[in-house]
Amino acid sequence: MEAQTGGGSDPEPSQPRMFGSYAGSAELPWSWATALLKEARNYWIATTRPDGRPHSRPVWGVWLDTAFYFSTGSLAAQNLAVHPAITVHLESGNEVVIVEGVAKTVGDFSLVERVVNLYNEKYNWDVDPKQLPGPFYVVRPQVAFGWHFEESEINPQSSALGNARGSP
Repeated sequence: MEAQTGGGSDPEPSQPRMFGSYAGSAELPWSWATALLKEARNYWIATTRPDGRPHSRPVWGVWLDTAFYFSTGSLAAQNLAVHPAITVHLESGNEVVIVEGVAKTVGDFSLVERVVNLYNEKYNWDVDPKQLPGPFYVVRPQVAFGWHFEESEINPQSSALGNARGSP
């Protein structure tokens, strides 16, 4: 699945080019990707340092409605202040979802409360949204990629099967 931001409808699945050709044969719906994003416990983010070097790290987060929310007090927060472009992806190499977008701080307190409530439930926390150590960020997908394959499908003649392309 490769997705470009479009209107309010689900993306149109199509096949991305990988390794010089079109890979896979199945088209995956956007709902497949959002279900994985919602269910995931751990996410990886990639940001860019002020000097242009890459930085990646795992974070906790929640998928709410059509966006990814997370908090970090690390080097990533400093990077986002200079370069807000970000990539978010899941841990799995078999159930792959990669989202590219721009991280923005969440300023709406009622939205912060919703996100904190989801964090508290998901991670068994007891955080007060009025006592946060740092901001929450929101990433709305601009581009998304996804594919799925089983270990048994890996052989020298195949590439990642079950690809789709479209716009969130």
